[in-house]
Amino acid sequence: MNNQSTNPGPLAARTLLKLAVVIPCYCVTREILGVLARVGPEVERIYCVDDACPEGSGRFIEQHCRDPRVQVLRHERNQGVGGASLTGFRQALAEGATIVAKVDGDGQMDPALLPRIIQPILSGRADYAKGNRFINLEAVHQMPVVRLLGNAGLSFLSKFSSGYWNSFDPTNGYVAIHSAALREVPLHKLH
Repeated sequence: MNNQSTNPGPLAARTLLKLAVVIPCYCVTREILGVLARVGPEVERIYCVDDACPEGSGRFIEQHCRDPRVQVLRHERNQGVGGASLTGFRQALAEGATIVAKVDGDGQMDPALLPRIIQPILSGRADYAKGNRFINLEAVHQMPVVRLLGNAGLSFLSKFSSGYWNSFDPTNGYVAIHSAALREVPLHKLH
């Protein structure tokens, strides 16, 4: 009988983890290089999806970013944030990612927080994790009033329509999902 623990430990678990980040890119040439620079070494692959950007975000990234983890994917016509995210999710699954996170390219989501976002997934407490901009009161005070009111209104409507009253910041797009859960989502039915 083997007395060793079946828990592989943090180092072994980390070597088995393949973390990918999807970044929808539309009119983000001013911010995207800073966002990419803040993606930590725990991320194996970064998919930047140029969503038919009039600024040529994909070309800009290829010309100015030397991070070998970055792969630019392109849409011929604009599909919106959701469509760009789905393109990145599909590519991450095809390349064997274990966890896929989505970060916006405009700098509003700090990639340095990624380890905190994925922690519930790594610990086995969740298959899907979502950011909450309202957890940090300092960040809330820095949010423009129009955006704050808009987020509050959309949050209320989302809670009212779904019945999930305990969900905070449902309009926040800083998300992470385990690949096993992502494979269960009918991506072809999402917009």
